[in-house]
Amino acid sequence: MEDEAAVIYGIEFPARSLAALTAETDTVCFLVGTQSLKFDNQIHFLAYDEETNSLSKSIFLHGAGEVWHLSCSPTDKTLFSSCYNEVTQDGKCEMRAAIWKLPDTLPTDDVTPPDDSSASFPNLEKLTKLDTKKYGKEVGRVIWEPSDGDRIVSLVDNNLLLWDLARSDETTTLTGCITVELKGNPKLTCAAWNPHQSCSVVAAGVDTAIKAFDLRSMQQAWQIEGAHSQLVREMDFNPNRQYFLATCGDDCMAKFWDVRNSH
Repeated sequence: MEDEAAVIYGIEFPARSLAALTAETDTVCFLVGTQSLKFDNQIHFLAYDEETNSLSKSIFLHGAGEVWHLSCSPTDKTLFSSCYNEVTQDGKCEMRAAIWKLPDTLPTDDVTPPDDSSASFPNLEKLTKLDTKKYGKEVGRVIWEPSDGDRIVSLVDNNLLLWDLARSDETTTLTGCITVELKGNPKLTCAAWNPHQSCSVVAAGVDTAIKAFDLRSMQQAWQIEGAHSQLVREMDFNPNRQYFLATCGDDCMAKFWDVRNSH
């Protein structure tokens, strides 16, 4: 079968965050967040039509700041989180996070060259901003509970914060905090929620190590010291094999682990 041509979508601003809408089961959809210092940032909703090999789009303003990370609810296709760079009143930059809601019905257009003006783009609905200031200045990640999406975890400096997301009034309540105390207080670089074992374990990258935490006891469950020779940058659990974990790091290595052999 002849290979189809690649579908290319251009964005007027730099972008470094991309997330799939896994709750959308009928269409292949993605969110892209932009990073601009001079203009209002944007969230691009992209829907891919497999039959026509084409994209349609909706663009929304993300006035909170530069988007550094996106993550989508696994059960509600309208909910997603962003980690963004916020400029404070005294002119300092701090990383914060918020939960946003897309419209239930998205007006999509065929992909055309983007308009230079952002005036015509609608604003996103901000449901709640995570109150993380007392725990640090840098929110690196927000990840959603894989099963029902009623809980989220945020990484703030060397703290792992567990939140309950109330769907009734769409607010977040902090229910637990795990502080990783190591020499130099290295920041948590990444995290993954284990979809097995009742979603009770979250693993995080801490410098060159991997540490997993049991959310029922808020204690460390296991660890892999020296998993990489440089910073651990990303990780993910195998959804089909409960003990398998994949990681990658600044050492340009991708590794696969059986966590039963950890300690």
